[in-house]
Amino acid sequence: MPGEVAEIALMTNRLELPDSSAKAAVTALAPFIARAKAGDVTAFEQIIEFYQRKVLTTAWRMLGDQEDARDAAQEVFLRVYKYLAGFRPDQDFGAWIYRITINVCRDQARRRGRHDQSTSFEAQQELGCFDALASGEDVEASAIHSQQRAMVVQALATLSKKERAAIVLRDLEGLSTAEVARVLGSSQATVRSQISTARAKIKEYRDRALNRTRRG
Repeated sequence: MPGEVAEIALMTNRLELPDSSAKAAVTALAPFIARAKAGDVTAFEQIIEFYQRKVLTTAWRMLGDQEDARDAAQEVFLRVYKYLAGFRPDQDFGAWIYRITINVCRDQARRRGRHDQSTSFEAQQELGCFDALASGEDVEASAIHSQQRAMVVQALATLSKKERAAIVLRDLEGLSTAEVARVLGSSQATVRSQISTARAKIKEYRDRALNRTRRG
């Protein structure tokens, strides 16, 4: 199973777990959060700048559409601004924003009454989800790697909303199982089950796609 997790993470351009510098950046945000709660617009803009990419990426992975993800990201920060006064210093600010993001995506999908769908390869490139080729020395290998990641993006669309939220937060955003459970308001056992099922579905989808490619 660990090998499969690593493979899925590599194929989906995983956001790495925070290193010491990232943790320091989060700590440094504390005074901006306090100032934003007091009505400092410039401080709130700093918060948006820090979390914008993570919110947009999470929304895209949840909704599968570039424009929907942008709309969702705007709504997320509107809600953050609206409810910031009620945020407690002892809370995890990052987890709080993730929870808002997941809820916004669920609300948006429900309002539009459509199933999750995968975005196009071109849209993924525009969002920067595929790494640019470092050189022309191994173009074929890089192209194959991008195709594999595109397959996983399509596989995400086959998951239930709960499975998709769990695996996006755990395997793609790098949260721990306990953190995912807190964000989703679920038990760790349920999250582990959802993640296991999601990983199996992604692997099955990818294997079927590769088999079709070989036969074709």
